[in-house]
Amino acid sequence: MEMAMVTREDLESFLIRMDADFEELDEGMYLARTKSEGAPIVLHYSPPLLLLRMKVMDLPGDQGSLELYRTLLELNANDVVHGAYGLDDGELILSDTLELATLDYEEIQASIESIQLAASGHMGRIRDMAGNTSGG
Repeated sequence: MEMAMVTREDLESFLIRMDADFEELDEGMYLARTKSEGAPIVLHYSPPLLLLRMKVMDLPGDQGSLELYRTLLELNANDVVHGAYGLDDGELILSDTLELATLDYEEIQASIESIQLAASGHMGRIRDMAGNTSGG
């Protein structure tokens, strides 16, 4: 039996099941906050994919050091279970891409928790290296 692709309604029901506060900012673009501490996550329903992004911090004016980027790449390789760190428009983000065709509640929950865990676990180290101690 072939599974149907996850719909926006399915996605919303997953977020409700996770007890997340969410709002649809734009068609298929959600901002979700879970009960655990941490930055909100943007979920972009973009068939055939679901894109998840969390802003970790603004990059410093000088765009950070070689040491910072080396550490981020090492964390991507060894420590981030779902998704990866990336740079976008002067921001450091954690992002993940999930396939809607095979997506289920457990997978989206694992992805969101992994992103939140990575962000909270690495934050101190990353901020120190970026020279950004003022908090975000």
